[in-house]
Amino acid sequence: MTNISPRQIRWIVTGLMLGLLLGSLDQTIVSTAMPHVIAELNGFNLYSWVFTIYMLTSTTAVPIFGKLADLFGRRLVYLIGMALFLVGSALCGLSHDMTQLIVFRAIQGIGAGALMPIAMTIIGDIFPPDRRGKMQGIFGAVFGLSSVLGPAVGGFIVDHLAWQWIFYINLPFGIFAAIILSVSLKESKSTEKKSIDWGGAATLTGAVVAFLLAIEMGGSGGTAEGGMTKYAWDSPQILGLFGASIVLILAFLWIERIVKEPIIPLKLFSVRAISVSSVVGFMMGMGMFGAITYIPLFSQAVIGTSASNSGYILTPLMLSLILSSIIGGRLITKVSYRSIVVTAMAVMTVGYFFMSQMSVNTSSFELILYMIVVGGGMGALMPVLTIAAQSAVGHDLRGVATSTTQFTRSIGGTVGVAIMGVIMSSKMTSGIADIRNDFQDIPADQFAQLGNPQSLLQPEVKAQIPAKLLSALQNILSDAVTSVFVIGIVVVLIGLVAAIFYGKLRMPKRAEGAPAVKVEAEMM
Repeated sequence: MTNISPRQIRWIVTGLMLGLLLGSLDQTIVSTAMPHVIAELNGFNLYSWVFTIYMLTSTTAVPIFGKLADLFGRRLVYLIGMALFLVGSALCGLSHDMTQLIVFRAIQGIGAGALMPIAMTIIGDIFPPDRRGKMQGIFGAVFGLSSVLGPAVGGFIVDHLAWQWIFYINLPFGIFAAIILSVSLKESKSTEKKSIDWGGAATLTGAVVAFLLAIEMGGSGGTAEGGMTKYAWDSPQILGLFGASIVLILAFLWIERIVKEPIIPLKLFSVRAISVSSVVGFMMGMGMFGAITYIPLFSQAVIGTSASNSGYILTPLMLSLILSSIIGGRLITKVSYRSIVVTAMAVMTVGYFFMSQMSVNTSSFELILYMIVVGGGMGALMPVLTIAAQSAVGHDLRGVATSTTQFTRSIGGTVGVAIMGVIMSSKMTSGIADIRNDFQDIPADQFAQLGNPQSLLQPEVKAQIPAKLLSALQNILSDAVTSVFVIGIVVVLIGLVAAIFYGKLRMPKRAEGAPAVKVEAEMM
């Protein structure tokens, strides 16, 4: 094995950052452009599936690609993932109806499932332990930056180009990133015959898809939101999906115990750094995605931020996340995992506590301060969880260890948003019932239209709401959203307690004279 020259490292890092930026930027760009897409493709009834299918396929693909990278090499699997992402992007731009767009977004999501975890794995391969923290922090910052840039880029594209370019723009940058990686990064060939755990891949995929569909489709019986039919949580459809998920996950665990090369080796969870990182990552995902989902709702409906600025509401949180991710990546070489994670979780708890105290009198400035606090805790966590898992295993398991932490974080986010959504909806429903008697002078059909917290997001309807009712609705929605942040406090505190079990673990120091990398490189 030979060391990689500084010049080659710069090229590899550039290619990986570009790929990571494309994968994470895609969601926010698409969100901004979707009203234009719906207008042209006439698919409002399928609106939410454009996002749901991408989440389903990308989340499911993460652990599978992680294991394949350990079996067949990082470069090959990364390039396959990039190819799927680019093919899906091109097909999305060629879509003539919403059904085609959803199918092609599924392909795009499968490819995206390879980009982030394998990029992080390659960083773990080409940098020694004492430099991984800095690089993981920078890569975490790229992830946060995508959330800031996405709305602006998406808005520019739909204003000056056709909506199809939100997908076509991926092609030149993705091809450039693939060329850089294919030329710069060379891995030693292995003649050992590989076995693929097809049974594990199939049962894991089925279990995750069934579970995520149950989470996404569970809600008020008989309703349709964003084109997705919602079923009561105790309906046969939702219980059936949860039941199928349990059966498939049990089958998956049985298969993983007997196959030669399991998709997720269960022995990984006997390693303290990985098991603790998975629990902390799950809780962090619940808190992070809860904040990202419900802060904009509070800002628009209660504070009154204009819809045109809605894409930038989270900018303070993301800028804080970027800065703290870089700082956390640097600190990891100096202090223990527990010190950083416990401190970061404590900071997030403080931020969530402030947000749980918000009301109709909360100002935009106060919300910005609270977001900065929450983002400061989130960002510091991101590099630590990945590096703790990577440093606990050798090269042959680094891919699956990295992808496992990404996977648990994504699942946590999905579960968190669903639970918080149920609580918020319940609070709003009871709140509306409580105030109905105070507005008997408003006819039932008119009250059904105006006395709906969703009307606070529709300027033309909001303008028709009587002042007294408007104030009542804002208070109801404020109480409902802040109850979500109370749940955020609970899950973050659970993560804080879990972090204590890191014990004295910390990043290993590179031994004097030890090789910095485990891959071979050639000059470009």
